[in-house]
Amino acid sequence: MQGLYYEDFEIGRLFEHALRRTVTEMDNTLFSCLTHNPQPLHIDHEFAGQTEWGRPLVNSLFTLGLMIGISVNDTTFGTTIGNLGMTDVKFANPVFHGDTIRATTEVISKRESKSRPDAGLVEFHHRAYNQRAELVAECRRQAFMHKRPASPA
Repeated sequence: MQGLYYEDFEIGRLFEHALRRTVTEMDNTLFSCLTHNPQPLHIDHEFAGQTEWGRPLVNSLFTLGLMIGISVNDTTFGTTIGNLGMTDVKFANPVFHGDTIRATTEVISKRESKSRPDAGLVEFHHRAYNQRAELVAECRRQAFMHKRPASPA
């Protein structure tokens, strides 16, 4: 499946992504270890059990990556040049092992590139929700997108 090109994005369009993912303990442990994050709140059941949460929290950067990753098939698969930045990152509620995450993406703005006539910039507002429809994460992401290739003459 091909992602969308710069011209395909309409400001205000909301994508309700069909892809969902249940987060496992292994996801959280591997991500924390792979990123050298020894925070016991993520990987130590005994420590986390004595906190206000009573159990390990899923690493918030995993949640951020999952939220954006869920959006890729519907938006930027094979059509992005790269991410330019992420702003206004917020984690409204914690994610725990066993939570199922779904996401939405809204197109906030777009403009043609000033330096590359074959590209444009698109700003997305991603939101992630758990199985209880509670907002767990959101961010704005700026993506550098290919324009549709010219048709051969």
